[in-house]
Amino acid sequence: MNIQKGSIVRALAGRDKGGFFVVLATDGSFALIADGKRRQVQHPKRKKLIHLAPTDTVYGGSLETNPQIRKAIREFNGG
Repeated sequence: MNIQKGSIVRALAGRDKGGFFVVLATDGSFALIADGKRRQVQHPKRKKLIHLAPTDTVYGGSLETNPQIRKAIREFNGG
């Protein structure tokens, strides 16, 4: 499983199951994820890597604001 900063991932477990997120950072077996709406950059969700499914997409742009994160995952959430 190759999850790195900027990866677009799908949650496999928890109340956010099925949602798409951007990885802001990784720390051992955990990742900090945000979607720019319910989970914002200021308060990212700490989630185990085994509960995340990576997509083949790594966002190369800036991920510092919530609108940038929403733009990164827009195509995965149906446009």
